[in-house]
Amino acid sequence: MTTPVREGRPRFTGVSTYQDPMGRFSFRFPSDWHQFELDEDREGVLFSPEEDDPKTYFAAWVSKLDEHVIAEDLDTIREGVEAGLAQLPGCEVESRKDDLLGNLVKLERIYTFEEEGAVRKRRVWTLYVDTWRIVLVWQGSTVGEYDYWLPMGNYSYATFEIPEALWFATDRDLKAFE
Repeated sequence: MTTPVREGRPRFTGVSTYQDPMGRFSFRFPSDWHQFELDEDREGVLFSPEEDDPKTYFAAWVSKLDEHVIAEDLDTIREGVEAGLAQLPGCEVESRKDDLLGNLVKLERIYTFEEEGAVRKRRVWTLYVDTWRIVLVWQGSTVGEYDYWLPMGNYSYATFEIPEALWFATDRDLKAFE
C-alpha cells in the first residue's frame, strides 16, 4: 500500500496546550488534532491529525519508577532501549543521542520499523526524571507522513516542559545535601 506524497506544508490553524493532570509535563500541539487515550493503561495522551486512522501522532506518557534514576544508570538504560528496538520488525536506527543534565537522563532515537505492512518512522525521547520515566513519541504512519507533519511534531517537542520541582529533583548538587 503506497501513500500519496503530499504537496506543500501542513498549516497551523491554532495551538493548544496539554497539561498532564498531575502536573508532571506539558506541551503544545495543533488545536485541530484529535485526542485519543493510550493503550496498555499508559498515563498520557495521543494527538493525531487523522481522526479515523491515528497512525501518525504525537504522544506522551509517564510512568512511576520504583527507584531514583541517576546519571550513572545511563549505560544500563541504553542497553535496555537498544534491546527493545532490536525486537521491532525491520528496525533501522537512523540516529542515537544520549544526554545527561545533572541526574536527568534523556535518550533520543529516530528509527524506522515495519508494522501492519507499512514502514513507519518514529522519533522517541525517553526521559528519566528522578523517579519518573516520561516518553515522547512522534510517529508517521509512513516515512512520507513523518516528513510531511514533522514541523508540527517538532513544535510539540520544542514546547515540552517539565515543572521546576522535577528539575530540582535531578540536580546533583542539591541531592548531595540529602
